[in-house]
Formats: sequence, structure tokens, C-alpha cells
Amino acid sequence: MDSMLLFIIVSLLIWMNNPEILLANVTKLKTTELGVVRIKRNLNLEVIDVVEWCKEFVLNPESEITRTGKNWYVSLDGVTLTINASSYTIITAHKKKSTR
Repeated sequence: MDSMLLFIIVSLLIWMNNPEILLANVTKLKTTELGVVRIKRNLNLEVIDVVEWCKEFVLNPESEITRTGKNWYVSLDGVTLTINASSYTIITAHKKKSTR
């Protein structure tokens, strides 16, 4: 593999994993009806608009955004959202399990 091709591949991988991509597309976030139920249940949320809550969560400057494979993971205060990287569908949300 020549060095130019390797440079392009590495640059593309870095670009794809850049959290700015998710932040720039936060208005595209959505979920399914079952997703709303799952997120509310998993996080004990009593908000009316789950998607808006998730957008604010993603936009929080203290949120940690990573991408692994086809999903974005947004974590803050023991909560992690899983978001599909191509469709921007919020798949689920989980609280970190406490250790006893």
C-alpha cells in the first residue's frame, strides 16, 4: 500500500470518528416509539420529549462522545446513549450499573 493511500484511509477514519460530526447533525436525532419507551424506562425519565432531552444530553459540553463501528456513544454522569451513526436514530440509553 502506498503512503498516499494509507494517508487517505487514516484521514477518513479520523474524520469519521470526530465527535463534531454528531454535534453538527444533532437536529437529525430521532427514535422509534419503542425507543421512547425503552429510554424512559432505562433512565427513569418523566420528560415529555425524549428526543429533545437526548439532544440536550449530546450538546452538553461535559458529554463524552465516541464512535465504535456503526454507533456513537454519548456518556455523562453514569448514563450512556447509543446512537446509530448513519441514521442518527437513538437506539437505547443505559445507566452505569453500580458495584456493591
